[in-house]
Order: sequence, then C-alpha cells, then structure tokens
Amino acid sequence: MNKRELVEAITQRVGDKKTATEAVNAIVDAIQKAVSNGDKVSITGFGAFEMVHKPARTARNPSTGAEINVEEGWAPKFRPGSDFKELVNQGGKKVGKKK
Repeated sequence: MNKRELVEAITQRVGDKKTATEAVNAIVDAIQKAVSNGDKVSITGFGAFEMVHKPARTARNPSTGAEINVEEGWAPKFRPGSDFKELVNQGGKKVGKKK
C-alpha cells in the first residue's frame, strides 16, 4: 500500500478525500518533525518511532571487497507494538507456505 492507496482507504472511512488527504499528511508530518527533533512517538497498539544514533564504522563494498569508512549519523527507527506484531503474525499464517 502506498500513500495514495492509504488516502483511499481512509476516504472510505471518513467519506471525504480532502479530509483523508489532510489527515494522512498531518500524521506523517507530525511524526517526521517529532522524530527529527529527537522525540519518541508512541502509538499504543501500533508501535513507536524514534531516532537512533549510528556510530562511524568500516564497511566493505560487496562488489570489490574494498573497505569503506561510513560516517556516523542518525536514522529513524520503528518498533512495532505487540498488537501489530500479533496481527501480522496471524496474517502470515494465512498466506504462509502449507506443509
């Protein structure tokens, strides 16, 4: 599902595409701003968004095997909540391989 499909799904619930678009954009913007400011965003039952530090390290180019120095930085991280994990696990059992 991409952003357009998410807006369509919410439109079916709220009945107005403009309202749904504004809601999706507002939620995404609020989460991005909060996390980029170092805040943790927790949505009970869904999960938590936070910023994590990535220390400098040495990596290898998989094509050439040459060492590359990767600078330190920051990255967003999402940890799913227990309700979300359980729902995904149930869905995986439905579409998983049958033995």
